[in-house]
Amino acid sequence: MIRTSLAVSFALLIGLFALLANTSADAHCQIPCGIYDDGARISEMRENATSIRKAISEISSTMGDGTVVAFNQATRWVIEKDRSATAIQEIAADYFLTQRVKAAEGEARTAYVEQLEGFHAVMVTAMKCKQQVDTKAVDSLDAAINTVAKWYE
Repeated sequence: MIRTSLAVSFALLIGLFALLANTSADAHCQIPCGIYDDGARISEMRENATSIRKAISEISSTMGDGTVVAFNQATRWVIEKDRSATAIQEIAADYFLTQRVKAAEGEARTAYVEQLEGFHAVMVTAMKCKQQVDTKAVDSLDAAINTVAKWYE
């Protein structure tokens, strides 16, 4: 009896720890629930791209100061820039590529390949935003998001 209670308590504790450890929000569920808001996901990607643009601007202006405080703030902006780029990649992969882009044959295959290429471009340009501190990278990201947005807005 005590052994069973301990085992159940331990299992609940492990489950609670796993739940608390995974605090990131996914783009959407993968049940599949059938509840989709494509426009909201596009809007979310655009909002993250705007955050990346702001972060690049803040990094550039802050680093000129050369103080420890400036270094700290620039570091925080780099973290936000990378977080926003990762969020875009997760939406593209976890929401669109796994749930909305459907494999097709025949005449529909052209549209399918175009969508794959479009979301691949979103993911790659988001990666380049992590690697660079240049608004041209965000311009490319915005263009890639606009390309895929036309299918879902």
